[in-house]
Parts: sequence; structure tokens; C-alpha cells
Amino acid sequence: MEEKEQKELELLAAKVRRDVVEMLLHRGYGHLGGSLSIVEVMAVLYGKQLKHDPKNPKWEDRDRLVLSKGHAGPAWYSVLAERGFFDRDMLFTLNDGGTNLPSHPDRTKTPGVDMTTGSLGQGCSTAAGIATALAKKGSDAYTYLIVGDGELNEGQCWEAFQYIANYKMDNLIVFIDDNKRQLDGWTKDIMNPFDYVAKMQSFGFYTQKVNGQDVVAVDAAITEAKQHKGEALCIVLDTVKGAGVKAFEEMESNHAPKFNTPELKKTAQDAVDALNAQVEKLEEEIA
Repeated sequence: MEEKEQKELELLAAKVRRDVVEMLLHRGYGHLGGSLSIVEVMAVLYGKQLKHDPKNPKWEDRDRLVLSKGHAGPAWYSVLAERGFFDRDMLFTLNDGGTNLPSHPDRTKTPGVDMTTGSLGQGCSTAAGIATALAKKGSDAYTYLIVGDGELNEGQCWEAFQYIANYKMDNLIVFIDDNKRQLDGWTKDIMNPFDYVAKMQSFGFYTQKVNGQDVVAVDAAITEAKQHKGEALCIVLDTVKGAGVKAFEEMESNHAPKFNTPELKKTAQDAVDALNAQVEKLEEEIA
């Protein structure tokens, strides 16, 4: 990857991360940690790998994304806004009455959202169905599935993975967001996940594990996955919950905090200010 392209992806990631924090601070609460951990994969998808057209969200030849960990909707909304699917100001209507940006994605409300998600596990099955339909139509479009590590407590995920592997669905790429924490604590303490790479390989997936906070590594893994035909594809993203903001990474309960104290509000605003500075620096370097 050339340096300019890398910086452009890093710029998009910085903007998305800033938007997530700013919109949740404005709302006063929200799913922070798991939104921040998928910022880089969102930036790589919408900045390079995922075919889309903001002016024609229902473009027939577009790639599809299913965010099975639907509570990370703020990350999706932010990247959609930054790519021009709707005005950025709309981000600050998150969870308002009558909003087109509900807490979990709804395909009937938000331009660019192709599948309603939020009930954990179900997105794995719907992604498999979408990819099956696209293949039967002769489409060369990819379906990208993002599933959370805590979400993998749900048996429906593994039923879907068995289906995907059985039919050697090489038009679907599964991303596991391995941020190691779920709603109630560390995944290893709640339901030990063991080794995701070994598990997915045992299911028949060509599986890679990369630093999920590195846009170059994520992009390279996607490109590599697309070279493998006739087998199911998985990329395990080694991530940090709350990634990109040290205070949020270290926060004990960073799944869905409430910004209801002066200290937390200041922490969030300081993060927005720092990310704005990062955005400006990257824009200057690219210019």
C-alpha cells in the first residue's frame, strides 16, 4: 500500500472515531467500546474494499455489509456519513424519537444499511442468506460480516458458520472482532473462547489473524482472502475495546457508558479535541 493511500484510510478512521465519540457524548450514552474497536475495518471497507455508491445506496452491484454486532451501529453510521450517504449533522439525532439512526441498524430507516441487526447471532445467518442469493444470481458482489467475540456465545453463529463452510462460500468474508470484552466482562472469564483461528479452521475456513487497529494489515488480509476461491473465509481482528482513546481503553465498563458526570464529559470532549487535531494533521500531510 502506498503511503498516501494509507494516510487516507487513517484519516477516514480518525474521522469515524471522532464522530463516534462526539455523537455519543451528544446523546449522553451509547455503545462506545465495541464501536471504537471496529473503526479500522470500517475505514478499510468503505475507504477501499467495499463497492458502494453513496448517491445510489441500492445500487444492484454493490457489496453488502452485515453488522451482526448491531450495537456497534454508531461506527457504521459515522462511516456512512463520512462517505456521503447522508449529512453528518444527522449523526446527532442518534436514538432521538423518530430518528433514522436508531441504536441498532435498521435497513428501512438508514441509507446504506442493508440488514437490520441487533439480536445477537442472527446477522451471521442473514449474511449467509444474502451471500447465497447473490451467488445464485451470478453476482460477483461480496458480503462482509462483522461479528463480535461476545456474540459468539450464541449457537446460531456456529450453525451459520457450518453452513458457510459446507457450501465453500468464497463470496462472504467473516470478520471476528476479538476485542476480548463483552457486556459483563472479559470473554475469557464469561465463556472461554479458546483459539478463534483454530476453531474457524476446524470448521473449514481459510483463516487469518491480524492487528485489527492497523489499516494496512486489515487491507492486506482482505486482499489475501479474496485470492482464495472455493473455501470459506475468515479474518480474526485482534482489537482493543475502546480503541484509539486511551481513557476508554482502560475504562472498566466501556461497553455502553453514560456520560453523566463532569469527569466523563471532559474525558469525552478531550478525546474529540485530540481526534480533531489528528484529523487536521493527517489532512495536512495528505495535501
